[in-house]
Amino acid sequence: MNDHDPIGQASMTVKPALHVLLAGPRGFCAGVDRAIKIVEEALRRFGAPVYVRHEIVHNRFVVNSLEAKGAIFVEELDEVPPDAPVVFSAHGVPKAVPAEARRRNMVYLDATCPLVSKVHREAERHAAAGRHILLIGHGGHPEVVGTMGQLAPGAVTLVETAADAETVEPPEGPLAFTTQTTLSVDDTAGIVAVLQRRFPHIAGPAKEDICYATTNRQAAVKAIAGRAGMVIVVGAPNSSNSVRLREVAERAGCPRAIMVQRGADLDPSVVEGLGTIGITAGASAPEVLVEEILTRLRERFTLTLEEVVVAQETVTFKLPAALAK
Repeated sequence: MNDHDPIGQASMTVKPALHVLLAGPRGFCAGVDRAIKIVEEALRRFGAPVYVRHEIVHNRFVVNSLEAKGAIFVEELDEVPPDAPVVFSAHGVPKAVPAEARRRNMVYLDATCPLVSKVHREAERHAAAGRHILLIGHGGHPEVVGTMGQLAPGAVTLVETAADAETVEPPEGPLAFTTQTTLSVDDTAGIVAVLQRRFPHIAGPAKEDICYATTNRQAAVKAIAGRAGMVIVVGAPNSSNSVRLREVAERAGCPRAIMVQRGADLDPSVVEGLGTIGITAGASAPEVLVEEILTRLRERFTLTLEEVVVAQETVTFKLPAALAK
Protein backbone atom coordinates (compact mmCIF):
# COMPACT_ATOMS: atom_id res chain seq x y z
CA MET A 1 0.00 0.00 0.00
CA ASN A 2 1.55 3.34 -0.98
CA ASP A 3 1.12 6.61 0.91
CA HIS A 4 -1.25 7.98 -1.72
CA ASP A 5 -3.67 5.06 -1.76
CA PRO A 6 -7.07 6.63 -0.95
CA ILE A 7 -8.63 3.23 -0.22
CA GLY A 8 -5.89 2.42 2.22
CA GLN A 9 -6.23 5.79 3.92
CA ALA A 10 -9.99 5.31 4.28
CA SER A 11 -9.50 1.89 5.86
CA MET A 12 -7.09 3.36 8.38
CA THR A 13 -9.53 6.04 9.52
CA VAL A 14 -12.62 3.87 10.09
CA LYS A 15 -13.83 4.54 13.61
CA PRO A 16 -15.33 1.80 15.78
CA ALA A 17 -19.09 1.86 16.20
CA LEU A 18 -20.64 2.98 19.48
CA HIS A 19 -24.37 2.86 20.21
CA VAL A 20 -25.51 5.61 22.59
CA LEU A 21 -28.71 5.37 24.61
CA LEU A 22 -29.91 8.89 25.46
CA ALA A 23 -32.06 8.87 28.58
CA GLY A 24 -35.22 10.93 28.41
CA PRO A 25 -36.09 13.06 30.21
CA ARG A 26 -32.67 14.49 31.03
CA GLY A 27 -31.23 17.91 31.74
CA PHE A 28 -33.02 21.07 32.80
CA CYS A 29 -36.16 20.85 34.89
CA ALA A 30 -38.78 23.58 35.20
CA GLY A 31 -37.39 24.88 38.50
CA VAL A 32 -33.87 25.27 37.12
CA ASP A 33 -35.16 26.90 33.94
CA ARG A 34 -37.18 29.38 36.02
CA ALA A 35 -34.25 30.22 38.31
CA ILE A 36 -31.94 31.00 35.40
CA LYS A 37 -34.61 33.15 33.74
CA ILE A 38 -35.05 35.08 36.99
CA VAL A 39 -31.36 36.04 37.00
CA GLU A 40 -31.42 36.89 33.29
CA GLU A 41 -34.57 38.98 33.63
CA ALA A 42 -33.17 40.76 36.70
CA LEU A 43 -30.08 41.67 34.68
CA ARG A 44 -32.31 43.00 31.92
CA ARG A 45 -34.47 45.03 34.32
CA PHE A 46 -31.83 46.34 36.69
CA GLY A 47 -28.64 46.12 34.65
CA ALA A 48 -25.41 44.57 35.85
CA PRO A 49 -24.38 43.69 38.39
CA VAL A 50 -27.08 41.51 39.93
CA TYR A 51 -25.94 39.54 42.95
CA VAL A 52 -26.91 35.92 43.51
CA ARG A 53 -26.72 34.31 46.94
CA HIS A 54 -25.19 30.85 46.46
CA GLU A 55 -24.89 29.14 43.07
CA ILE A 56 -28.26 29.69 41.38
CA VAL A 57 -28.15 26.00 40.43
CA HIS A 58 -25.36 23.48 40.91
CA ASN A 59 -23.69 23.70 37.53
CA ARG A 60 -20.47 25.59 36.85
CA PHE A 61 -21.24 26.10 33.14
CA VAL A 62 -24.53 27.83 34.06
CA VAL A 63 -22.85 29.92 36.75
CA ASN A 64 -20.03 30.98 34.42
CA SER A 65 -22.55 31.90 31.69
CA LEU A 66 -24.48 34.14 34.08
CA GLU A 67 -21.27 35.68 35.41
CA ALA A 68 -20.38 36.63 31.83
CA LYS A 69 -23.70 38.49 31.63
CA GLY A 70 -23.07 40.43 34.85
CA ALA A 71 -24.17 38.21 37.73
CA ILE A 72 -21.98 38.13 40.83
CA PHE A 73 -22.25 35.07 43.07
CA VAL A 74 -21.79 35.41 46.82
CA GLU A 75 -22.35 33.20 49.83
CA GLU A 76 -23.97 35.69 52.21
CA LEU A 77 -25.96 38.91 52.11
CA ASP A 78 -23.22 40.93 53.81
CA GLU A 79 -21.25 40.60 50.55
CA VAL A 80 -23.99 42.47 48.64
CA PRO A 81 -23.88 46.28 48.39
CA PRO A 82 -26.95 47.90 50.00
CA ASP A 83 -28.34 49.29 46.73
CA ALA A 84 -27.80 46.17 44.57
CA PRO A 85 -30.50 43.62 43.70
CA VAL A 86 -29.96 40.07 44.94
CA VAL A 87 -31.46 36.73 43.85
CA PHE A 88 -31.86 33.73 46.17
CA SER A 89 -30.93 30.37 44.64
CA ALA A 90 -33.29 27.64 43.44
CA HIS A 91 -32.48 25.49 46.48
CA GLY A 92 -34.33 27.75 48.91
CA VAL A 93 -33.07 29.75 51.88
CA PRO A 94 -33.79 29.89 55.61
CA LYS A 95 -36.43 32.44 56.62
CA ALA A 96 -33.72 34.53 58.25
CA VAL A 97 -32.26 35.41 54.84
CA PRO A 98 -35.24 37.30 53.31
CA ALA A 99 -35.93 38.74 56.78
CA GLU A 100 -32.44 40.23 56.81
CA ALA A 101 -32.87 41.49 53.25
CA ARG A 102 -36.08 43.27 54.26
CA ARG A 103 -34.40 44.75 57.34
CA ARG A 104 -31.72 46.22 55.08
CA ASN A 105 -34.32 47.44 52.54
CA MET A 106 -32.68 45.35 49.82
CA VAL A 107 -34.29 44.57 46.48
CA TYR A 108 -34.44 40.78 46.37
CA LEU A 109 -35.95 38.09 44.17
CA ASP A 110 -36.58 34.56 45.36
CA ALA A 111 -35.74 31.90 42.76
CA THR A 112 -36.60 29.00 45.10
CA CYS A 113 -38.09 26.16 43.08
CA PRO A 114 -41.86 26.07 43.70
CA LEU A 115 -41.58 22.37 44.55
CA VAL A 116 -39.06 23.20 47.27
CA SER A 117 -41.37 25.95 48.50
CA LYS A 118 -44.11 23.30 48.70
CA VAL A 119 -41.93 21.33 51.15
CA HIS A 120 -41.38 24.51 53.18
CA ARG A 121 -45.12 25.12 53.48
CA GLU A 122 -45.72 21.47 54.44
CA ALA A 123 -43.14 21.75 57.20
CA GLU A 124 -44.79 24.91 58.49
CA ARG A 125 -48.21 23.24 58.55
CA HIS A 126 -46.88 20.25 60.45
CA ALA A 127 -45.13 22.49 62.97
CA ALA A 128 -48.30 24.57 63.41
CA ALA A 129 -50.19 21.33 64.14
CA GLY A 130 -47.69 20.49 66.87
CA ARG A 131 -45.80 17.77 65.01
CA HIS A 132 -42.07 17.27 65.26
CA ILE A 133 -40.62 16.85 61.77
CA LEU A 134 -38.23 14.20 60.57
CA LEU A 135 -36.56 15.61 57.45
CA ILE A 136 -35.11 13.00 55.09
CA GLY A 137 -32.17 14.56 53.27
CA HIS A 138 -28.43 15.14 53.05
CA GLY A 139 -26.92 17.23 55.81
CA GLY A 140 -25.37 20.49 54.65
CA HIS A 141 -27.11 20.53 51.26
CA PRO A 142 -28.52 24.05 50.63
CA GLU A 143 -32.04 22.70 50.21
CA VAL A 144 -31.90 20.94 53.58
CA VAL A 145 -30.43 24.04 55.24
CA GLY A 146 -33.25 26.10 53.73
CA THR A 147 -35.99 23.71 54.82
CA MET A 148 -34.70 23.41 58.37
CA GLY A 149 -34.41 27.19 58.45
CA GLN A 150 -38.16 27.61 57.95
CA LEU A 151 -38.82 26.52 61.53
CA ALA A 152 -37.66 27.18 65.05
CA PRO A 153 -34.46 25.45 66.22
CA GLY A 154 -35.20 21.96 67.47
CA ALA A 155 -38.39 21.57 65.43
CA VAL A 156 -36.70 19.34 62.83
CA THR A 157 -34.52 16.24 63.09
CA LEU A 158 -32.47 15.24 60.05
CA VAL A 159 -32.59 11.60 58.90
CA GLU A 160 -30.02 10.77 56.21
CA THR A 161 -30.10 6.97 55.94
CA ALA A 162 -32.18 3.90 56.75
CA ALA A 163 -29.75 3.28 59.63
CA ASP A 164 -30.58 6.75 60.97
CA ALA A 165 -34.27 5.92 60.66
CA GLU A 166 -33.76 2.82 62.78
CA THR A 167 -32.08 4.73 65.60
CA VAL A 168 -33.58 8.23 65.58
CA GLU A 169 -35.28 9.16 68.85
CA PRO A 170 -37.56 12.14 68.23
CA PRO A 171 -39.30 13.97 71.06
CA GLU A 172 -42.49 12.49 72.47
CA GLY A 173 -45.63 13.54 70.65
CA PRO A 174 -47.00 13.71 67.08
CA LEU A 175 -44.56 13.23 64.19
CA ALA A 176 -44.39 14.05 60.48
CA PHE A 177 -41.81 13.50 57.76
CA THR A 178 -40.81 15.55 54.75
CA THR A 179 -38.00 14.97 52.24
CA GLN A 180 -35.47 16.77 50.14
CA THR A 181 -36.72 16.96 46.55
CA THR A 182 -33.64 15.47 44.86
CA LEU A 183 -33.14 12.17 46.67
CA SER A 184 -32.95 8.61 45.39
CA VAL A 185 -36.53 7.45 45.00
CA ASP A 186 -35.66 3.91 46.12
CA ASP A 187 -33.49 4.92 49.07
CA THR A 188 -36.14 7.33 50.31
CA ALA A 189 -38.86 4.69 50.05
CA GLY A 190 -36.72 2.44 52.27
CA ILE A 191 -36.21 5.19 54.84
CA VAL A 192 -39.93 6.04 54.88
CA ALA A 193 -40.79 2.36 55.35
CA VAL A 194 -38.57 2.20 58.45
CA LEU A 195 -40.10 5.37 59.90
CA GLN A 196 -43.64 4.13 59.27
CA ARG A 197 -42.82 0.80 60.90
CA ARG A 198 -41.32 2.46 63.98
CA PHE A 199 -43.84 5.30 64.16
CA PRO A 200 -47.13 3.99 62.71
CA HIS A 201 -48.96 7.29 63.18
CA ILE A 202 -46.34 9.49 61.50
CA ALA A 203 -47.87 11.98 59.06
CA GLY A 204 -46.48 12.32 55.55
CA PRO A 205 -46.94 14.58 52.54
CA ALA A 206 -50.17 14.33 50.57
CA LYS A 207 -48.00 13.94 47.46
CA GLU A 208 -44.40 12.81 47.69
CA ASP A 209 -41.81 15.52 48.09
CA ILE A 210 -39.26 14.08 45.64
CA CYS A 211 -39.91 16.19 42.57
CA TYR A 212 -41.23 14.97 39.23
CA ALA A 213 -37.94 15.75 37.48
CA THR A 214 -35.85 13.70 39.90
CA THR A 215 -38.30 10.80 39.65
CA ASN A 216 -38.43 10.89 35.85
CA ARG A 217 -34.66 11.13 35.38
CA GLN A 218 -34.06 8.20 37.70
CA ALA A 219 -36.69 6.13 35.88
CA ALA A 220 -35.04 6.96 32.54
CA VAL A 221 -31.64 5.85 33.83
CA LYS A 222 -33.13 2.57 35.05
CA ALA A 223 -34.54 2.05 31.55
CA ILE A 224 -31.08 2.21 29.93
CA ALA A 225 -28.80 0.87 32.68
CA GLY A 226 -29.26 -2.83 31.89
CA ARG A 227 -28.36 -2.33 28.22
CA ALA A 228 -25.30 -0.13 28.72
CA GLY A 229 -21.71 -1.06 29.45
CA MET A 230 -21.31 2.37 31.02
CA VAL A 231 -23.55 5.31 31.84
CA ILE A 232 -22.18 8.84 31.62
CA VAL A 233 -23.97 11.34 33.85
CA VAL A 234 -23.47 14.95 32.82
CA GLY A 235 -23.57 16.98 36.01
CA ALA A 236 -21.64 18.63 38.81
CA PRO A 237 -20.29 16.73 41.82
CA ASN A 238 -22.20 19.06 44.18
CA SER A 239 -25.49 18.44 42.34
CA SER A 240 -27.52 16.05 44.50
CA ASN A 241 -29.82 14.88 41.71
CA SER A 242 -26.85 14.22 39.39
CA VAL A 243 -24.99 12.16 42.00
CA ARG A 244 -28.16 10.14 42.56
CA LEU A 245 -28.35 9.36 38.82
CA ARG A 246 -24.90 7.80 38.90
CA GLU A 247 -25.86 5.69 41.92
CA VAL A 248 -29.15 4.63 40.34
CA ALA A 249 -27.41 3.56 37.13
CA GLU A 250 -25.04 1.22 38.95
CA ARG A 251 -27.75 -0.22 41.17
CA ALA A 252 -29.93 -0.85 38.12
CA GLY A 253 -27.37 -3.13 36.55
CA CYS A 254 -24.87 -0.94 34.70
CA PRO A 255 -21.30 -2.18 35.32
CA ARG A 256 -19.98 1.36 35.70
CA ALA A 257 -21.33 4.91 35.84
CA ILE A 258 -19.25 8.07 35.78
CA MET A 259 -19.93 11.78 36.15
CA VAL A 260 -18.44 14.45 33.92
CA GLN A 261 -19.11 18.17 33.79
CA ARG A 262 -17.93 19.10 30.28
CA GLY A 263 -16.94 17.40 27.05
CA ALA A 264 -13.31 18.34 27.67
CA ASP A 265 -13.41 16.37 30.94
CA LEU A 266 -14.17 13.10 29.16
CA ASP A 267 -11.44 10.77 27.97
CA PRO A 268 -13.16 8.84 25.14
CA SER A 269 -10.90 5.85 25.77
CA VAL A 270 -12.92 5.02 28.91
CA VAL A 271 -15.64 3.54 26.67
CA GLU A 272 -13.22 1.67 24.41
CA GLY A 273 -14.46 -1.86 23.74
CA LEU A 274 -18.03 -1.14 24.78
CA GLY A 275 -20.72 -1.61 22.16
CA THR A 276 -23.38 0.42 23.97
CA ILE A 277 -23.28 3.21 26.52
CA GLY A 278 -25.90 5.44 28.10
CA ILE A 279 -25.90 9.20 28.62
CA THR A 280 -28.08 11.29 30.89
CA ALA A 281 -27.84 14.74 32.48
CA GLY A 282 -28.80 16.10 35.87
CA ALA A 283 -31.63 18.59 36.21
CA SER A 284 -29.19 21.52 36.38
CA ALA A 285 -27.17 20.52 33.29
CA PRO A 286 -28.15 22.12 29.96
CA GLU A 287 -28.47 20.04 26.79
CA VAL A 288 -25.48 21.83 25.25
CA LEU A 289 -23.27 19.89 27.67
CA VAL A 290 -24.72 16.59 26.43
CA GLU A 291 -23.86 17.74 22.90
CA GLU A 292 -20.30 18.41 24.08
CA ILE A 293 -20.03 14.81 25.29
CA LEU A 294 -21.33 13.47 21.98
CA THR A 295 -18.88 15.65 20.05
CA ARG A 296 -16.05 14.37 22.20
CA LEU A 297 -17.06 10.75 21.59
CA ARG A 298 -17.27 11.32 17.83
CA GLU A 299 -13.55 12.06 17.83
CA ARG A 300 -12.96 8.34 18.32
CA PHE A 301 -16.21 6.54 17.47
CA THR A 302 -18.96 6.41 14.88
CA LEU A 303 -22.07 7.00 16.94
CA THR A 304 -25.63 5.80 16.54
CA LEU A 305 -28.09 7.48 18.88
CA GLU A 306 -31.22 6.01 20.42
CA GLU A 307 -33.57 8.08 22.58
CA VAL A 308 -35.12 6.09 25.42
CA VAL A 309 -37.99 8.20 26.73
CA VAL A 310 -39.99 7.16 29.79
CA ALA A 311 -42.01 10.35 30.33
CA GLN A 312 -42.94 13.61 28.63
CA GLU A 313 -42.52 16.72 30.76
CA THR A 314 -44.74 19.75 30.25
CA VAL A 315 -44.30 21.45 33.64
CA THR A 316 -43.53 25.18 33.61
CA PHE A 317 -43.33 27.69 36.46
CA LYS A 318 -44.17 31.38 36.32
CA LEU A 319 -41.64 34.06 37.13
CA PRO A 320 -42.12 36.01 40.38
CA ALA A 321 -44.78 38.70 40.14
CA ALA A 322 -42.15 41.44 40.38
CA LEU A 323 -40.61 40.22 37.11
CA ALA A 324 -43.77 39.08 35.37
CA LYS A 325 -45.18 42.59 35.10
